Amino acid sequence: MIYFLVGLGGVAGSLCRYLLSVMAVEIWGKDFPYGTLMINLTGAFLLGFITNQFSGSNKLHPYLYTALTTGVIGSYTTFSTLCLETVHLLETGKYIFGLLYVGVSFFGGLLVVRTGMTLSERAKRLRRVL
Repeated sequence: MIYFLVGLGGVAGSLCRYLLSVMAVEIWGKDFPYGTLMINLTGAFLLGFITNQFSGSNKLHPYLYTALTTGVIGSYTTFSTLCLETVHLLETGKYIFGLLYVGVSFFGGLLVVRTGMTLSERAKRLRRVL
């Protein structure tokens, strides 16, 4: 049952992400990724709020908690999870790990995006030659 609920939450989160992205482009244009910024910040806020309110409590069924956090917010943005995990590392005194996690996630993310783009371009050129 939990798999179904997480999947259902994933559908809801990804649809919200898409709709907000489209609305942001219509309102503010494409010069800056306003939609993504708004999604990442609201997702981080919601994950922090829900986690603080309901983690380890009996106020919300564990399946519903997982459907909301992993399903809805997880498909809405994974940036929120990065932020929450970093806060947990910092709050538990693991400052080096927290900074390392942020640094590797950000700069590693930039590196692998650029690597993927470069390999894709090479593959396109190779297809043209063949």
